[in-house]
Amino acid sequence: MATLDDKLLGEKIHNYCSSSEDEAGDDECDSSEASGTGKGSGKQGSSSKSGFRREADIEPSSLSQNKTHWTGTAGNTGPKGVIQDWQRFKQLEAERREQDEMEKVRLLKKLSITARTKEEDKAAEAMNELDAEFQELMDEDFLLEYQRKRMAEMLAMMDKKGCFGELIHLKDGGEFLQAVDKEDKNATVVIHIYREKYDPCIKMNEALSKLAKEYTNVKFCKFISSDAGLSNLFKTSGVPALLIYKGGQMIGNFVKLVDDLSDEFDFADVESFLVENGIINDKSCKPTIFEQK
Repeated sequence: MATLDDKLLGEKIHNYCSSSEDEAGDDECDSSEASGTGKGSGKQGSSSKSGFRREADIEPSSLSQNKTHWTGTAGNTGPKGVIQDWQRFKQLEAERREQDEMEKVRLLKKLSITARTKEEDKAAEAMNELDAEFQELMDEDFLLEYQRKRMAEMLAMMDKKGCFGELIHLKDGGEFLQAVDKEDKNATVVIHIYREKYDPCIKMNEALSKLAKEYTNVKFCKFISSDAGLSNLFKTSGVPALLIYKGGQMIGNFVKLVDDLSDEFDFADVESFLVENGIINDKSCKPTIFEQK
């Protein structure tokens, strides 16, 4: 009965030993080889014609090479050799499939980073054009000229905004509240709390009258301490006093100014005091941008 080796290798010859045979078959093969050697070269010629060689006649290096390297052809015969070749083939196929997947992932990452739609390209082009125009506008001479014009316009608006120009006398508490709460939130209100027939208070009213004419955008007022309902202690030792309001909120409170200005103060001293405390702007100080021409 034909075996699996017979199906794969064809008809057996006396020099071939099957890998699936048992030890008895091996002994029989060894006996046939021994008898073959005793018959002479005629038998050897027949074995060479059959095309099969014994495993002992094959060099060990060739055997190890066939086991570890796939050359596209099977170097082993028999079921064991076919299985080993098939396993090597599947291993190489899995490695090639893994490399293909890695290459696909790399290409997908590259395309996802660089690819843009037409709308995105148009937006990027428009942005580049805007950047170029902005660089032209950022010329130093152009910016300086623009800043100079804007500063002049702002100063002119501040001068034109004033609509007061005089020292306003407040008669009672109602007028006091109206002068503070009903005024524009950007206007500064300066209220002088004074005592009649008191020299420092008289000098302060004179100085504020002059300041009201020069700083028309600031509202200067005067209010008698007795009409304000203040204590006798404040009436005698707290005046002259200046209360500063803006947007209905008190931003400054200066009591007994004779301690800061001395008894012999004048208009220039009051103006310097208000400029130093940020109540009014210093007209003698011009922005440096006007000098850079």
